[in-house]
Amino acid sequence: QVRVVESGGGFVQAGGSLRLSCAASGDIISFSVMGWYRQTPGKERDLVARISSGGNTDYQDSVKGRFTVSRDGAKNTVYLQMNDLKPEDTAAYKCNVAGTARWGRNFNSWGQGTQVTVSS
Repeated sequence: QVRVVESGGGFVQAGGSLRLSCAASGDIISFSVMGWYRQTPGKERDLVARISSGGNTDYQDSVKGRFTVSRDGAKNTVYLQMNDLKPEDTAAYKCNVAGTARWGRNFNSWGQGTQVTVSS
């Protein structure tokens, strides 16, 4: 069992910044990828940014140059620094962590999400 907990969401005006944190815990042996997705009611969940075990990153085009994903291996934590936020960024941001746990079991765990609301 791998637990994922997000934090850092909130209310911010357009042009402001927020930093989201995602901490993973449990019987984790290794990670393959840690990433951030966002979802609004009635819409599909979309990838925002992710980082692989090798340090490769992938971003949605709409956030390139504004968002930065990073990780702290010692803390099993991934961050999403969001700058120059826009109203279109408003969504529930959810963290996804995948890898290998005890007994060779693969895992793909999701957090409950943290709400980001950007006002005009």
